[in-house]
Amino acid sequence: MVGLMVSFRPMARVSLTSSAQTRSLDTIPTPVRFGFGRPVTATELTRLDIDVQPDGKGLPAGAGTAVQGKVIFAVKCAACHGTGGTGGLGGALVTTSMTTTAVVGKRPDKTIGTYWPYATTVFDYIRRAMPFNEPGSLTDEEVYHLTAYLLHANGIIDEKATITAQTLPKVVMPAQKLFIPDDRRGGPEIR
Repeated sequence: MVGLMVSFRPMARVSLTSSAQTRSLDTIPTPVRFGFGRPVTATELTRLDIDVQPDGKGLPAGAGTAVQGKVIFAVKCAACHGTGGTGGLGGALVTTSMTTTAVVGKRPDKTIGTYWPYATTVFDYIRRAMPFNEPGSLTDEEVYHLTAYLLHANGIIDEKATITAQTLPKVVMPAQKLFIPDDRRGGPEIR
């Protein structure tokens, strides 16, 4: 057993002041601006405001197929997610018998096919966060192709299906019924 040695020093006496005394000691006014940065332009904000809602609001123009997505996945994604997305350092994205068979004491992996509630979330996440070493570098077309490939690899869409801004929100994910929409009112509303 390894021991831990700790030494203590006697503390100096500290005098506590009331909050009113503390406020009176703080005589430096808070500046309106700190002298760096600038307001964001409308163009910059548009470039950053790329969220996609479950109903498809925010999806860009474009289209993708599983066949083309498979090629892109092999080049840009397989290093982290394994061949076919079945697992690697970045985790499994595709449901297989290995990911759905529960090992004693271990829950099955959460993959696109077993956990994600909306197909539009797949697109949104890939576009924002992938690839890990260069997030946001994929074109919208590449993201559509990758989304189609991953949905097909999980058995959710047909290989010949074309994913677009109109068709993607209509894809029903297997886990969608496991989620409850937050329809609360009276606070900050979801836009």
